[in-house]
Amino acid sequence: MRRLSPTGQRRLFGLGVLGLGALVVYWNFFSDGLPIFWGPSASAAEMAAGRDLFEHEWTPNDPLAHGDGLGPVFNARSCAACHFQGGLGGGGGVEHNAVGYEVFPRPGDPTFHTGTIHNFSVDPAQKESTGTLRTLFPVIKGRTIQSGSPNCPSTTVIPEFDPVRTQSVQATALFGAGWVDLISDRAILRNARNRGVRGAVRELGLDFGGVPPGRVRRVAGGVGKFGWKAQFASLEEFVAAACANELGLGTPSTEQAKPLAAPDRSATPDLDRKQFRALVAFVKTLPKPVEAMPDLPAGREAATHGKELFATIGCATCHVPDLGGVKGVYSDFLLYTLDDPPPPGGGGGYGPEPPPQLQLASRPDDEPRPDEWKTPALWGVADSAPYLHDGSAATAHDAILRHRGDARSVSEKYRSLTPGDQAAVVSFLTTLKAPPDAPKLRDPSITKLARR
Repeated sequence: MRRLSPTGQRRLFGLGVLGLGALVVYWNFFSDGLPIFWGPSASAAEMAAGRDLFEHEWTPNDPLAHGDGLGPVFNARSCAACHFQGGLGGGGGVEHNAVGYEVFPRPGDPTFHTGTIHNFSVDPAQKESTGTLRTLFPVIKGRTIQSGSPNCPSTTVIPEFDPVRTQSVQATALFGAGWVDLISDRAILRNARNRGVRGAVRELGLDFGGVPPGRVRRVAGGVGKFGWKAQFASLEEFVAAACANELGLGTPSTEQAKPLAAPDRSATPDLDRKQFRALVAFVKTLPKPVEAMPDLPAGREAATHGKELFATIGCATCHVPDLGGVKGVYSDFLLYTLDDPPPPGGGGGYGPEPPPQLQLASRPDDEPRPDEWKTPALWGVADSAPYLHDGSAATAHDAILRHRGDARSVSEKYRSLTPGDQAAVVSFLTTLKAPPDAPKLRDPSITKLARR
């Protein structure tokens, strides 16, 4: 075998370094990370055990629990009670909405509090309501401060400030959640970076209209993908938080929700590691939603035209059809504002930020504003009405028109379409259905609210 000359060896080494550099550049700027070769999986026994826990109607001191069982505060008695539309694991109706809250720092308390006002409690003395919350965090009374010399007095008026904000949120469908869990942070960040470049070009006047770039939410586990506020990076964290906040079930990683009236309360975890792994296994292996075109030619034509319009008017800018190797998810998992900014001097429907005269800490940078929401995945949307974070839009048409703020340009383009074209967009959305192989509820009556 002929040996390379020193010059040839240097040339080969240089080409290797160049190739490695090109690979690094590609990986950092153009790659979504490792491709997804296999979808989520688990053993049949683990999935069956997880399903039993998902549908189990929990009670205080439940024999399946290792702690105190249901509660002490909760929103439902089973996972299935809020996840049933289109099959076991789907979304829930507005009657199952939870109320989230945030409390701004106040004099004597520099903490920015967030949590949930629970609908039910085991102990009537721990019953929660917005009234309970406002008793704990009352309005900061306004006052007038006189300063300056007698000859040149100055008056400063500090307005009254309510530190409490509340928002109603709807249970989301869990179909395909295991696939979402497989989408790499890199894919979301790359898409966001590309959006940022296009936004910079637009700011230079080279492009007009469109949706401003969304915001990546970084949380302890990475990039947020789960929850209306992208507050969880992994499905496991999301399931643990749901157990704690919605059922009052502690898990090995997350304590059960503490009542507003007993913030120091603690208890042994209700689910052990084996139970929690089984529950996560069931949720992560729920099937993906499907895109099912109508059988009749006229229906297929309308839906196909609607899909084209969906992209043309800008819906697909945020509701990205395919991301990180997962097809048909229709989300970029970024945060956007969905309300127009309030008029000068007004706080909008969510109330104003603290007045600067109070010298209180502002909202932490990692906490989304009340009008910021993660782009929801649209797969399965046909079987998840009503729409928006609080279920306030009865139809997909209403939901599109309600898109303001960052998405205002898209809703205006939709509004300008002919009635036939608007109907075509909605026709396309009706093709995004819950998976036909989704498991069915064994006991449909479990979805009814049990106020006991």
